[in-house]
Amino acid sequence: ETYERCRRLGSALQRRGIGKNDTVAVMLPNVPAMVEAHFGIPMCGAVLNTLNTRLDAEAIAFMLDHGEAKVVLVDPEFAAVMQRAVALRTRTEPLLVVQALDRAFAGVDSYPGAIDYEALLGEGDAAFAWRHPGDEWDAIALNYTSGTTGNPKGVVYHHRGAALNAV
Repeated sequence: ETYERCRRLGSALQRRGIGKNDTVAVMLPNVPAMVEAHFGIPMCGAVLNTLNTRLDAEAIAFMLDHGEAKVVLVDPEFAAVMQRAVALRTRTEPLLVVQALDRAFAGVDSYPGAIDYEALLGEGDAAFAWRHPGDEWDAIALNYTSGTTGNPKGVVYHHRGAALNAV
């Protein structure tokens, strides 16, 4: 079931024009959508950018801009800070906001205008023929460090490093 959902995510993103080296940011706690993002996003060749849920809107806006995110998956718990971050972006390219509902979150925050994560998965193909990266050095993730001066520093992680780390 998880594999099928990951394939649906990769397929749905690809159908929406997301592909190799495009950044998909996620601001999620440890929920199933976060696990699916770690596999489904690379399945379409895109780069996963997990955002720290404790950051303020200014830092998040910087990361969305700097990482050139085209999509962001957000949990309702973080909808308010994400709305502020999106409003602070300086890039004019559209950003697709997808809200992944969290059964454990009892709050009412939501992101107006966001598409539902399950609806996005419904656009995908469970038999999506994803491919391994063409080069083991292709990017799989974009992480940010707080840095000691100025804005956060972006660090690109590649498929080779992820595979070796897993082994």
